[in-house]
Amino acid sequence: MKTNYTYLLKSILLSYVFVLLSCGEDYVPKPKAELRLEYPRANYVDINLELPFTFDKNLLATKVVSKQLKSVTQSYGVNLEYPTLKGTIFLTYKAIEKDKKILIDFLRDAQKFTLEHTKKADEIPAYPFEDNERKVYGMLSEVKGNVASPAQFYVTDSVNHFLTGSLYFYAKPNYDSILPAADYLQKDIKRIMETVTWK
Repeated sequence: MKTNYTYLLKSILLSYVFVLLSCGEDYVPKPKAELRLEYPRANYVDINLELPFTFDKNLLATKVVSKQLKSVTQSYGVNLEYPTLKGTIFLTYKAIEKDKKILIDFLRDAQKFTLEHTKKADEIPAYPFEDNERKVYGMLSEVKGNVASPAQFYVTDSVNHFLTGSLYFYAKPNYDSILPAADYLQKDIKRIMETVTWK
């Protein structure tokens, strides 16, 4: 019985020595893999609906829904739907009708909407926008973190027109997973801001 125990112990020790000697290379952990998503190059076309403004739209937004909204002033809603990215850019147009008080209310509402995300946002960098030639002035806010809407913007001519927009995805907010799509669609938002023309 003693012999079997000694034999077993020697066998285990020899196995360990064999394993240690056969592994001459250092162990190197594999780097974390990151999902690489590639989206088609953006192709823009001028969209001219029966609205008080026009803008460029990415052809990837395959569904455009436009409707008149009930509001204090003339108001329209436009949804640019991106089924392949599972996201939508919601646009809301409101006429100012040369009433400075209404403009102040619209600006306050747009900024309040962005600030509502501060509870969950890591940071909210804001980028002013100004195009004197087309009379388009506004702000793009990028909301970083696990939030429902990673980007909002507004543009106005300060006299007659006010347009707001926000980006939403049809998925639970997870900043890391939606970041590539959010970056792609933020470029579309910038294009809208850069090409909006008042009628």
